[in-house]
Amino acid sequence: MKTISQETIEKTLAALRKNQMQAYYCATKEEARAKVAELLQKGDVVTHGGSVTLAQCDIPSLLRSGDYTYLDRSQEGLTREQVEEIYRKAFFSDVYLTSSNAVTENGMLFNVDGNANRVAALLFGPASVIVVAGINKIVKDIDEAFDRLRTTAAPLNTQRLHCQTYCAKAGECVSLKKAGSKMGDGCLSEQRICCSYTVCSFQRKKDRIKVIIVGEELGY
Repeated sequence: MKTISQETIEKTLAALRKNQMQAYYCATKEEARAKVAELLQKGDVVTHGGSVTLAQCDIPSLLRSGDYTYLDRSQEGLTREQVEEIYRKAFFSDVYLTSSNAVTENGMLFNVDGNANRVAALLFGPASVIVVAGINKIVKDIDEAFDRLRTTAAPLNTQRLHCQTYCAKAGECVSLKKAGSKMGDGCLSEQRICCSYTVCSFQRKKDRIKVIIVGEELGY
């Protein structure tokens, strides 16, 4: 378990608010699910990116309750073309849900994507974005966020998705073998998942992004 003090959590929440994002703390994933329900309105068009955290919080079942118009990318029988159509429709949704690869103590969201549909919707399009992240995602700064990606998030996610990448086999990014490696360095696998890097800091549209920090280890 990663030990995160209450002081660090409060510091992170305050920094997110300073960057014009709504920020909440929920002690458990059950409380986080209830907070998501509170932030949604009946009839909302909702969808989400791929996320272990959202699954652990049982968010998909909430979206399937019938209270919302759910653009469900995981429903059975969809072709790749139909899934990609949902990716595009996500930009016109009322609410987009996702997790974050890391949340810095100074209130920034660090995310990396393979297809870029998740980070694109986070940055622009949906009227509202809800980010759910466990305390294990809190890091000191962007440098630590980058390290977390290379040693934890990318290897575990590529293993989960059965990607044929260096990190899936070695448990860490190949860039760590190179002295002075920089953000963006990595393997050349066709299945690489760390292709597009984004950092959300100060937001012009106040409160569009809502961040729920959960007092449990969730996701990768």
